Amino acid sequence: MAKGNLKTFVVGLAIGVGLGVLFAPKKGSETRAELKAKLEELWNKAKDLDMSEVKANIERKIAKIKADLEDLDKEKVLKIAKEKAKQIQEKCEALVKYVIEKGTPIMEKTAMAIREKAVKVAQEVIERCSEAPTKEA
Repeated sequence: MAKGNLKTFVVGLAIGVGLGVLFAPKKGSETRAELKAKLEELWNKAKDLDMSEVKANIERKIAKIKADLEDLDKEKVLKIAKEKAKQIQEKCEALVKYVIEKGTPIMEKTAMAIREKAVKVAQEVIERCSEAPTKEA
């Protein structure tokens, strides 16, 4: 059944039930009494709701959403960190290559040390970004 047809069916069913109650072979006073009883039943069920439980459930759901948002932010930061690390590594490789072509052995060692340190620092940043504290809500 299509969504529109289902909605029409449900509305028609509700109208039919309402008309059936109104035009049932019961006295108006009986129908009103039944309606009042149903309203009282609904009210009693509403009074039985534990509002602290409802509040706790809402707080848990909000905490989960916040944690998901933080994870999303960490994913973006991690992606940016990885891109930056790659750029730094490429620049260091270019520096080492240039120094090897134009420099002396002493400059080559220093350029290679810079490259190694830059790669290490970039990896540490990526590792820190990858570490996601687990939050239980």
